[in-house]
Amino acid sequence: MKLLLSTFFFLSFLVTALSAQNRITDSPDGDVSLKLEIERAIAKGASYLESQQNQETGSWSDPTLPALTALPISAIMGNPKRDPEATLPSSAEKGYEFLLSNVKVDGGIYGKGLATYNTSLSMMALAQSGQEEHLPVIAKARRLLINQQQDFDKPGEVDNMFDGGIGYGGTYAHSDLSNTHFAMEALYYSQKVLADTEYDESSEFELDWDAAIEFVSLVQNSESTVDRLGEAFALRDDDDGGFVYFPANTKSDQIKIKGEDGKERTALRSYGSMSYAGLLAFIYADMDRDDPRITSVMRWLQNNYTLEENPGMDSQGLFYYFHTMSKALAITGTKHLVTPEGNEINWKQDLALRVMSLQQPDGSWVNEESNRWMEDDTAMVTAYGMLTLQHIYRTL
Repeated sequence: MKLLLSTFFFLSFLVTALSAQNRITDSPDGDVSLKLEIERAIAKGASYLESQQNQETGSWSDPTLPALTALPISAIMGNPKRDPEATLPSSAEKGYEFLLSNVKVDGGIYGKGLATYNTSLSMMALAQSGQEEHLPVIAKARRLLINQQQDFDKPGEVDNMFDGGIGYGGTYAHSDLSNTHFAMEALYYSQKVLADTEYDESSEFELDWDAAIEFVSLVQNSESTVDRLGEAFALRDDDDGGFVYFPANTKSDQIKIKGEDGKERTALRSYGSMSYAGLLAFIYADMDRDDPRITSVMRWLQNNYTLEENPGMDSQGLFYYFHTMSKALAITGTKHLVTPEGNEINWKQDLALRVMSLQQPDGSWVNEESNRWMEDDTAMVTAYGMLTLQHIYRTL
């Protein structure tokens, strides 16, 4: 039995569903051609994914990482031309069976490890299915994610820089922004699926959202963050408002700066993909859009706008960057970005054309410049490409 259609539509569009006050209702004539191009690119991507699915297991890529199957499912289910009242695409149905075969006794959905990463992305895919039988699985998975929220040192107090965040799980004990924002996303949207059902436990068992905000704030470059990290750190104006990977750690450059007192300190360079992830985390926490932390990251993102690279990381994580960018700018209802010189950027058109220009003749996408973070995995990167275009499509 399917969920109510209105709920299903919400979840089909989940990461591009805009708030009522920000929804873009106008569709200029110029967008029609772009939408048709996007439809064709998504269809080619879907055909490629279907051709790459393991027909025996229903999985894609590495079967020990259910997240790598969840992403293609989400991309196939999110096809804007798919009839939500129709039966599930056979590839998605097989993929769901694979995800369910990885459900563990603790409620998580994972293979050998990386419990929170795999569970978060699997929950997002299951939330799109519209299948009532998936509700108890989603509810139990929520418990796993909530239980993964870190609380070191004194229980109940945010007295450690990793408190409030969520990490990969398993041997990767400490929190990081990427996993925290994925978990916050899964918890945010899954709650909307479970609302008013017998599986809604939010009144009894919920993430400590205030602690999560504290953690995310400490990953944002700011004067207050530097003050909390201590004497060894400094802030460059160019990094103010942007995000790093976890407190006191960036996957970009660590820049040595000599202060007026002659002491050498470390400035952590902000980078694009984590800055969009940080913005998304604040949104999932229902922060006021006028909060200085949100306005400062938006300023950093506009000042560092580029589609040629993942700012601060060159080509590393380029498609993750495109994905988080499209998701964040769509959900915030951002029509244009504005450069420091005051020029308006049609990010939707520019990003769509950039992503489509990178599609391979067989319909796939792959990061040809860097294999970091598995961006040489064509199934995963093809899903990123399709999802990016879907987020844009639903704003046109």
